[in-house]
Amino acid sequence: MKKKKVNLRDLKPDSETQHSHDDGHNHSNTKSASNLKTYLPAIFSFVMLMVGIAVDYFEAIPQFSGWIRIIWYLVAYIPVGFPVVKEGWESIKKGDFFTEFFLMSIATIGAFVIGEYPEGVAVMLFYAVGELFQNAAVNRAKGNIKALLDIRPKEANVFRDGDYKSVSPEDVNIGEKIQIRVGEKIPLDGILLSKNAALNTAALTGESKPDSILEQAKVYAGSINLESVIEVEVTNKFEDSSIARILDLVQNATARKSKTELFIRQFARIYTPIVVFLAIGVTFIPYFFVGDYVFRDWLYRALIFLVISCPCALVISIPLGYFGGLGAASKNGILFKGASFLDAMTKINTLVMDKTGTVTKGVFKIKDIKAIGWEESEFMKYLMAMEEQSTHPIAKAIMEYKENGEDFEAQDVSEIAGKGLKGIVNGKTVLVGNKALMSANNINVPTETESIVESIVLVAINNKFAGYCVIADELKKDAKETITALHKVGIKNIMMLSGDKDSITQQVAKELNIKNAKGGLLPEDKLNEVENLKKNPENKVAFIGDGINDAPVLAASNVGIAMGGLGSDVAIETADVIIQTDQPSKVVRAIKISRSTRKIVWQNIILAFGVKVIVLILGAGGLATMWEAVFADVGVALLAILNAVRLQKMTWD
Repeated sequence: MKKKKVNLRDLKPDSETQHSHDDGHNHSNTKSASNLKTYLPAIFSFVMLMVGIAVDYFEAIPQFSGWIRIIWYLVAYIPVGFPVVKEGWESIKKGDFFTEFFLMSIATIGAFVIGEYPEGVAVMLFYAVGELFQNAAVNRAKGNIKALLDIRPKEANVFRDGDYKSVSPEDVNIGEKIQIRVGEKIPLDGILLSKNAALNTAALTGESKPDSILEQAKVYAGSINLESVIEVEVTNKFEDSSIARILDLVQNATARKSKTELFIRQFARIYTPIVVFLAIGVTFIPYFFVGDYVFRDWLYRALIFLVISCPCALVISIPLGYFGGLGAASKNGILFKGASFLDAMTKINTLVMDKTGTVTKGVFKIKDIKAIGWEESEFMKYLMAMEEQSTHPIAKAIMEYKENGEDFEAQDVSEIAGKGLKGIVNGKTVLVGNKALMSANNINVPTETESIVESIVLVAINNKFAGYCVIADELKKDAKETITALHKVGIKNIMMLSGDKDSITQQVAKELNIKNAKGGLLPEDKLNEVENLKKNPENKVAFIGDGINDAPVLAASNVGIAMGGLGSDVAIETADVIIQTDQPSKVVRAIKISRSTRKIVWQNIILAFGVKVIVLILGAGGLATMWEAVFADVGVALLAILNAVRLQKMTWD
């Protein structure tokens, strides 16, 4: 599938964004939604209805009868009823008869025909109030996702012709230098040219703690510069930047409907015409079986039947439930590519994970130092003097050691292919490398080094073994608690697959209490392992990886989860769920959010069907009035919406 490009000029402000339901609802998320104008029709109709009911009840005005009474309630009806009648007529012109607008129009017009004016107005009024509640719920549910639109950059200060000029981010080219002042949003992905920076990445990652980075570190569009003016070299065009890809995901996520949502919509299309014909039957069939048949009574029952039958509680609250789940996930730094993946996540019982970059930081750190016959600090000065000449990742890890005093300087350093380095430091011959280097120079190495599975750097000074330094990838802070939490939520089958040495993989797995682990695997080997798991139909497999070399496995698993996917095109394209931070614990949160979402959706389905069936039966038997019908329709829809909104207030720690 061709990747859709996001054009900055096509991204309308929040005040112009709009959310549309397939059932014909159209909720404009404009700033005027909070204005009195939005609520005025409902307020006006409510006041008119209450005054009319009071006059009727107390018989305070004898003249309030006949045409005056009809006109009074008609005026109360028009502000809330006319938009619905109009929608119903527009749907009929398009050939779609059995919409909720059609049902509401027929039921309320019928109520006026038989003289039940207050009830006709009440049905439309409560429907309008329900729409206002729904708008508020949709806006609340969209709030966390729409926050991403608020962080899109508006301009970039690019260095051209000896000065900084303000231009659209879309007009900045790769390799150009941009300046970001304190409080400004970084407009494009790039590499930090300044010595250091403190960035707020909360809107991108869900992580509230400021991110402190150093020169040459990657920075992402949408981050906020906190402390001092910084300069960044642009590495991606705007349409390829992290924020543009996330915006594209957000804007298209709700288009991918869950199976439950699709089923309910299809069901509503079949269910609605059936109820219409049943209502016609309720009106006329009793004529042949009831001795004291009164057309008006049975028509009233049929109208109640029609109001109750409106499927809006289902077609509104269920999509809203999933939308709320997507919003809650986004708030927590988790992007689901659609509601279908929220459903899929609830079924996961087997979790397969990569090691490097998933449960480990993917960065070498000094784990242990053993100096023999030397003070540790002096030993490290010899080692660092040699490693300063190397660009190997292990050398970089060693150079992060903090020592006191004056540094040593290495001379005549030569690299011995596949073995290490040889040079002169402080007048002494120094060898730094592996066991093969030591053996080649007849230097005895302690047997204790043979049991070390991590990367080890051996050091000899003046042809005598001086010690070693153990370098290892560091576990992420929340790695252990993630595995424990996964067990608690019912994920019993956890497997680790890694391209790293099997001995290192097994040690990391042991630390994390993962019983099934395999190392030394190529990408195709990981794919085969996952395919073997999927041969058992009971296994629903999720794979967590970095989204680059793990792309085939991400695509093959039931749910592919990319860790730290902000900077990875492959993660964005291939994974079904993207964890925007490097925290594996967010996977547990994603599972909990998806389960809570599905639970609320099914609560709404049962509530809507249960109440409707009961009141339908009562209405057909003449035991329910239009007021009960209003509750069965609009009331249940409101309850379902309020239930769905709970997702925004839940915590998943």
